[in-house]
Amino acid sequence: MLVGAPSGDGFRVLDSFSRIVRLGEGLHHTGRLSAGAMDRAVAALQACAARLERRPVRRIRAIATEACRRAVNGREFLARVKAETGLEIGVISTREEAELALESCAPLLAGDGHRALLFDIGGGSTELAWVRLSETGPTLIGYDSLPVGVVTLAERWGDAGFSADGFGDMVDDVAARLAAFESIHCIGHEIRNGGVRLLGTSGTVTTLAGVALGLQRYRRPLVDGVALRAAEAADAVARLHAMGRDGLMQHPCVGPERVDFVLPGCAVFAAITRLWPAPEIVVADRGLREGMLLRMIRADRARHARAPRAPEPRAGA
Repeated sequence: MLVGAPSGDGFRVLDSFSRIVRLGEGLHHTGRLSAGAMDRAVAALQACAARLERRPVRRIRAIATEACRRAVNGREFLARVKAETGLEIGVISTREEAELALESCAPLLAGDGHRALLFDIGGGSTELAWVRLSETGPTLIGYDSLPVGVVTLAERWGDAGFSADGFGDMVDDVAARLAAFESIHCIGHEIRNGGVRLLGTSGTVTTLAGVALGLQRYRRPLVDGVALRAAEAADAVARLHAMGRDGLMQHPCVGPERVDFVLPGCAVFAAITRLWPAPEIVVADRGLREGMLLRMIRADRARHARAPRAPEPRAGA
């Protein structure tokens, strides 16, 4: 959840809330959202609804992504959410998901370059957006949603992902799934010619940045927008893998809640950077929530601009 008020070209954050619920847990095997996952998600959304009730919010938008797109009981789950929290959640398309991520990350793509590859490593999927950069702003050229995320990979590979061979197999598996997007857009060729920026937005990428920067605790202002050299990012992946389960649980940028999902995320990251070896990776601690807020603020301003103005009050004595 993110609550903001317009401020200049952006917004000022008034409140935020997040909780790991693993909504897509078991979806790969059953095609359904599990009872436990739905209960966790509803509990988190009830907390969001309670916080929203305490604020004079003008507009609310709530969205669902890959897990609800794929699950046969996705609509049933959203009906339950409406009944128990009052929140009306809409399922967005893969394209809109890419557009929202691009909306929030556009300021980080300013500068040199004529193309950008934006990737978002989620729980149930990994989103890709191939972008044209110009003076008028970024334009979405192509997009895809791969059915591999940190939760799905963790379920598929389990403890094997903590071993060197298992981790390597995970990377190979993801790289094979990326090949179709590469064959359409020839991103590798563009990278070899120069002028391509690689931007990642996800907990995996921000964790890698925290490790690369040697942070004792995660600090968003130090991470959001930082550019990691490819060698720095690869070293952070290697260091996280070398820690093992116990070391990851104790690391301040990981912890017990995320220990099972960090290495699967690193495997997706490693596959992306192996296939598309850009010199550096821009890290974004922003995504769909920020993109939604920016769109809502822009739409609100457009409505006010079109509305007829009230007559000027007359002076009197």
